[in-house]
Amino acid sequence: MRACGTSTLVLSHDLKVLVDTLGPWESEKLRSLLAKEGLHPDDINVVVGTHGHPDHIGNLNMFTKCQRHVVGFSVYSNDNYECHPFDTGEPLVLGPNLEVIPTPGHTLSCVSLIVKNVDQMGTVIVTGDLFEKEEDLNDDNIWLSAGSEDSSKQRENRHRVLEVADFVVPGHGNMFKVPES
Repeated sequence: MRACGTSTLVLSHDLKVLVDTLGPWESEKLRSLLAKEGLHPDDINVVVGTHGHPDHIGNLNMFTKCQRHVVGFSVYSNDNYECHPFDTGEPLVLGPNLEVIPTPGHTLSCVSLIVKNVDQMGTVIVTGDLFEKEEDLNDDNIWLSAGSEDSSKQRENRHRVLEVADFVVPGHGNMFKVPES
């Protein structure tokens, strides 16, 4: 299985948030993508790693000037560890329209970023491998191909995300519109 993840840049108010940093083999690609947006890694305020797999956090070392790193349930401000109660379901508020929420399943410490009030889109949730790609919506066997530490929690969190999201950015595919139920 090839494991090349997605990376999502979110610009909200004064914050520049990068969700997932791609794999270490894609460092030049990430630098190039940031440069196309007029950004350098030092310009990023917050990095969110949806979970600890290398294809999602392989370039954390590029973001040493970042104010905060969130990797799964671990939150650091520089070298200070912050205790945040993700395990109780408590979101971590990053800014006016940005929240990191716990979405365990693929791993037991997966998180997703909710971005509210996106122009002409509504609510966008960047999910990491809670959804790997849009086709997962109709794939009952996703747990076999992609792995899941807890398939029932993953299924539960998928439903929860789909109830509030207008769009989903999956861990290994293009953003997709949530189908109306």
